[in-house]
Amino acid sequence: MLTNTFIHIQGIGVKTEQKFWGSGLTDWSRLSPESINGRPSRLNGFFMAGIEDSIKNLDENNAAYFGKRLPASQSWRLFPEFRPSTAYLDIETTGLDRDYDEITTIALYDGTSIRTYVQGRNLNQFVDDIQDYRVIVTYNGRCFDVPFMERYFKTRLDHAQIDLRYILKSMGFKGGLKGCEKQLGMDRGDLAGVDGLLAVYLWDRYKRKGDLKALESLLAYNVQDTINLEHLLVTAYNMKAGETPFARERQIPEVVLPENPFAVDVRMVEEIQRGFLRGAF
Repeated sequence: MLTNTFIHIQGIGVKTEQKFWGSGLTDWSRLSPESINGRPSRLNGFFMAGIEDSIKNLDENNAAYFGKRLPASQSWRLFPEFRPSTAYLDIETTGLDRDYDEITTIALYDGTSIRTYVQGRNLNQFVDDIQDYRVIVTYNGRCFDVPFMERYFKTRLDHAQIDLRYILKSMGFKGGLKGCEKQLGMDRGDLAGVDGLLAVYLWDRYKRKGDLKALESLLAYNVQDTINLEHLLVTAYNMKAGETPFARERQIPEVVLPENPFAVDVRMVEEIQRGFLRGAF
């Protein structure tokens, strides 16, 4: 889909792109200065330079070039071309304040392998490992996960970002990650009752009591977020691509979710939830 895309080029908007598609200008390889004769002359220079830059940066596997130029709601177009270097990412924290709170765990899934990072164990290893990838997929990561990590690790993540919050919102899906999952027919099973607040208490229990079941439950929740992101992105991509003239040729197969290597302790979760109801926390 990326090579059918023109809206990242200066001076090209959605309507102009659709006109290009309708007139047969459907792919970068089909374009030349002659093919846009009759277009406003002010576009020609920017347009052909943009095509040349796009081809060059795709050849160089430079996802960040496109990430900076595509609107957040259109970042799904990056996916197939950069799928081999894509990481699905989610963090858990002690709270929402980037200046005060800390990262407790990070889960990273790349479509094949799952990596987890735990404060006090291997958390700092994440900074090196994320450099293996060129695209970061999150839900609300532009506003939360990525800025939080950049401040916490005192580093800069220059990856292209696909934030599903913006894509799904443009499709009419709202209500947070789990809300979007439900609207798209996804079921978290035993993890359905775990949320961000409960994750904070699981970490606290692990830290205070050394309770490894609490940590495993937290990691189960963290990992489930990341592996679900792949399914959501593939679903959203196919729905979005289905609205273009390239619907048939650009569809990609649905994914089979990997097994979560961690298991939630349902009894512990229910115990904490009862504590919430009693006001014990």
